Amino acid sequence: MRVRRWMRIVGLIGCVGSLTCGCYESAYQKTDVGAIEVKTIPAATLLVTKSEQQYFERPGRMFMRLFRYIENNQVSMTVPVEAEMKPGAMKFYVGTKDAKKPLKDVDKVRVVTARKRTVVSIGGMGQYTQANIGKAEKKLLSWLQAHPEHRRAGDPYAVFWDSPFTPGPLRRFEVHAEIEGAQ
Repeated sequence: MRVRRWMRIVGLIGCVGSLTCGCYESAYQKTDVGAIEVKTIPAATLLVTKSEQQYFERPGRMFMRLFRYIENNQVSMTVPVEAEMKPGAMKFYVGTKDAKKPLKDVDKVRVVTARKRTVVSIGGMGQYTQANIGKAEKKLLSWLQAHPEHRRAGDPYAVFWDSPFTPGPLRRFEVHAEIEGAQ
């Protein structure tokens, strides 16, 4: 009986570890928790879906649209997932091995080419909630105010690194704002 219990515990740890280990292709490097940095986001092909509502009202619906698309088109899952808040939008990156596939717009999923961009990024950890993203966004905007050499060129957006199965306190996220100006 004790052996089975330990086997289940070890299996659960392995499962959680595989979800948080970074086993997916990354479009770019994470920003460390609590750090603020200027970084370049490479040009990429993105799968995008939008909502008329604020992001946190229906994120599951947008995720499932994109997930069905990658499943139906045999596109590998990548990280991170980007999210615009108002109105809501979610973006999946197409990985390098699938970049040459002839992907087409379907229903509410659009295939777009994103240009290379420079962002200021703050790293965070915890539940993917409006409150946590809002706190990080506030710190990011304060940093930008204190660094006028970087002019904001767009609204802040969230970046989610971990699967929905990763325990909430262990989830990594970032908030980005595109910038222009000195580097």
